[in-house]
Amino acid sequence: MFEPDSYARKFTDMMSEGFIFIDTKGKIQIYNNKAKEIFGITYIYGISHSAGKIEEGDIIIIGDNCLGKDDGNMTPEALSCIGIRDSGIQNGDALIAIGTYKSGKGEKPVYRHITPDYDTKALELGYTYLDTEIYGIIDFKNKFINLEVKKEKYIMDYINSIGHIVVIDGNTKKLKFYQTHGYTARGEGLYDLLMGKRYRAKGDSEFFDVIGKDIFEIHKGGSTIEEFYEAATGKDISYVNEFKEINGRPTICTLSPVNKDGGRVGAVLKVEDISEIKKAIRERDEALLNLEQMERRFREEESAKKLMPEIIGESREIIDVKRLAIKASKTNSTVLLLGESGTGKSLLARAIHDSSKNKSRPFIHVNCGSIPEALLESELFGYEGGAFTGARAAGKAGMFELAQGGTIFLDEIGEISLSLQVKLLQVLQDKTFFKIGGNRNIEVNVRIIVATNKNLEEEMLKGRFREDLYYRINVFPIWIPPLRERKGDIYPLVQNMLPLICSRLGCETKRISGEALSVLTGYEWPGNIRELENILERAVNLAEGNTILSTHLTIDRIMDYARPKMADIRPLKEVMDEAEKRAIAEAILISGGDKKAAMNALKIGKTSFYEKINKYGI
Repeated sequence: MFEPDSYARKFTDMMSEGFIFIDTKGKIQIYNNKAKEIFGITYIYGISHSAGKIEEGDIIIIGDNCLGKDDGNMTPEALSCIGIRDSGIQNGDALIAIGTYKSGKGEKPVYRHITPDYDTKALELGYTYLDTEIYGIIDFKNKFINLEVKKEKYIMDYINSIGHIVVIDGNTKKLKFYQTHGYTARGEGLYDLLMGKRYRAKGDSEFFDVIGKDIFEIHKGGSTIEEFYEAATGKDISYVNEFKEINGRPTICTLSPVNKDGGRVGAVLKVEDISEIKKAIRERDEALLNLEQMERRFREEESAKKLMPEIIGESREIIDVKRLAIKASKTNSTVLLLGESGTGKSLLARAIHDSSKNKSRPFIHVNCGSIPEALLESELFGYEGGAFTGARAAGKAGMFELAQGGTIFLDEIGEISLSLQVKLLQVLQDKTFFKIGGNRNIEVNVRIIVATNKNLEEEMLKGRFREDLYYRINVFPIWIPPLRERKGDIYPLVQNMLPLICSRLGCETKRISGEALSVLTGYEWPGNIRELENILERAVNLAEGNTILSTHLTIDRIMDYARPKMADIRPLKEVMDEAEKRAIAEAILISGGDKKAAMNALKIGKTSFYEKINKYGI
């Protein structure tokens, strides 16, 4: 109907919208440059490759953000061609997979899949497969899939969904094919390629001409294309500026039948790409969401300062602790406070209780490390009269009974014996216990907060702390950072402590000099806040005037004592062995016990890997 150099084609190529004209047989007669740009029908690529098809032994890398959509109707079952037979993979899942095409021997496939939701940020997989370094990522926030082979990136961005694939020759390990935009029009959907369909070449010389092709060959169906065809073949269908989705791209379309000499000769579809508009709207929505989150965080920080004024400090670290503590105070879950000695765990436990709905009820503090093991059980659970020699005739209520309706704080829980841990576990599970010598099951309604300066996971591995008790108390953990990690809080701590210390000692309030404050901020504080308070109290006693100077601080001697000495230097081989052992153990842990994955991540050989496991007793 139109000559190759016709004025109609030249005119339509000047348009800022996509313009497609089909005849009454559905054959494309005009497909302007803008339409080619919108739907990715281009012929200039960064990396060239020849035409061909996937063959047995080829390495296949797949990145699909929504299985079964805009990927040629890919199915989980079709993954069997690269050795993946996993009933857990469903349509709609996001998947990154590496495998060998139709080969029953060789390397097993490697893959990760998830069912993404709104909060999912990314899915990643890195692996050295058949001596080929491969990395893949689906970035759900920025909407792109990147498949890397030997550091060469093959990136595809998307609007809603996409099926990306890279094919490496199994023999030469060279690139055979990579997916680009417009794959639907070229008939190179992921599923089609895996089923053996040939793909086109890429390169400056490759030209994909759509003129004369069936519209359904270039655009794989969909209601818009069906309406376009029906309008061309005689139906009275038309609309102006309606939202339509074609090949997964959001567009604004105008459909018009074309008549000549009283008869239908085809139809025209004018297409305006609004994916950039949608992208701008999405970026705006994300910016508004980030602003809302920042405002909420700011309100939480202000709330933390007001609700827990006894927790001194304005650093990001301590604000995060306060925010968690406020959340903990609103629930009845068991709270686990972690941190070095002197960081203020007892103070935080009290603050959580005072901010809770049961603040008018008892707060019982039990220092498990300061009570002899033989007495701790009776202190916690009480005893009946005559239960043991020396017991009171009337018996005694335990700390759990005294805390009824309130909070019991078990400090230094890592010091409790294994036998007592069993009884404590029962209280945590059932909120019931028996007194020593008693036969009546006592029910208690208490909030339990525990604290320790020990690494309970290490204690558990050494058999000194029960695993079931650890998981029972580790419901709401809060880590309190040491003072050396939040030195910005030293000044407000000093300003708060000094008046209290002076009042307690019965002397006039003293201030601290800038030089002395500089010395305090330069110290590493192994004893944390408790050590700071002790040093300030000594300084108040030593200072004869109203100003504490650096000479009044007994910190120099401590600093000399804490400074590393020659005797502290360890042999280099010992340090390197320790680092190597830790790296291997962490790799096995992160890979979920998959030693092969850990070995590949560490990039060491199998023999060397297992030798080191035996050497370090991992």
